[in-house]
Amino acid sequence: MKNTLLILLAIFGLTRVQAQFISEEAIDVSIGYGLSVPYEEVGFYGSGFYAQGEYVLGINEWVDLRPYAGYIGTKMNENFGGSIKPEDKATVNAFLFGGKARFTLPVPWIAPYLELGIGGSFGSFETVTDNMKFEESGAFLHIPFSIGLALGRSHNVSIELTWYFHTSPEQYAGVAAIGIAFPVGYY
Repeated sequence: MKNTLLILLAIFGLTRVQAQFISEEAIDVSIGYGLSVPYEEVGFYGSGFYAQGEYVLGINEWVDLRPYAGYIGTKMNENFGGSIKPEDKATVNAFLFGGKARFTLPVPWIAPYLELGIGGSFGSFETVTDNMKFEESGAFLHIPFSIGLALGRSHNVSIELTWYFHTSPEQYAGVAAIGIAFPVGYY
């Protein structure tokens, strides 16, 4: 009986310790304008739509962990106005997934932040320039990097610039987005 009671108290204590690690949970939904640009400085880009959802695991007011899933779709920008050849392309149509950490300076009402992580993209990429021809579909590694501002009393509205650096397609996707966070639980 004594051993059983000790085991139950240990299990209860461990679950409470784990619960204190995460201080806040939320769903953060972002929508915005996306660009796809070759790594080479060629002077053309694709433009289109971006949407993403993140599950926010707040460790403290300085650091969040954020698994994410999203979509970006771009096509060549026909209103570019520069001189591009018909075969030049920088497009993406992909599902994004991964995880990142947000580091926030918790200033009241306007909190600047940086995000960095690692993820994958599953979809089709076209990067065609004078020096490169990449037109493939599949899964590719990317590294997300964001800078932004969390706004409001609860910092639940965000305005951010995000870049997804894709290694194999030799292009990055840039995003200007606005997001809203909805709390799902507090401990």
